[in-house]
Amino acid sequence: QVQLVESGGGLVQPGGSLRLSCAGSGFNLKYYYVIGWFRQAPGKEREGVSCISSSDGSTRYTDSVKGRFTISRDNAKNTVYLQMNSLKPEDTAVYYCAVVPASVPISCAPGMLMTSPYDYWGQGTQVTVSR
Repeated sequence: QVQLVESGGGLVQPGGSLRLSCAGSGFNLKYYYVIGWFRQAPGKEREGVSCISSSDGSTRYTDSVKGRFTISRDNAKNTVYLQMNSLKPEDTAVYYCAVVPASVPISCAPGMLMTSPYDYWGQGTQVTVSR
């Protein structure tokens, strides 16, 4: 059974940093998958933040986080990270990771920042950026 567990959220001041972790089980991070990070603020729809592909190493970011957030993976730990720097109040949201396991190579194409391709989701971790 595929499971994803997010951690690393918290309260941080504007300009600060956090690193979110997404620990996966039930699928092998060494094979084909795309893992995405999403966020949902109160009263808003869930939006794609970033994704990473195991097939070609491709990554993608939504425009609002480019240059501030970095996605990476550690296959040995079955974990994907989202390093968030220069945080802004508008980054406040519950952050979720999700995975698309695949039997063939799969890239982090533009459509992978939408929620529809993803089969499995974590429970979310709260990020609050405030003074």
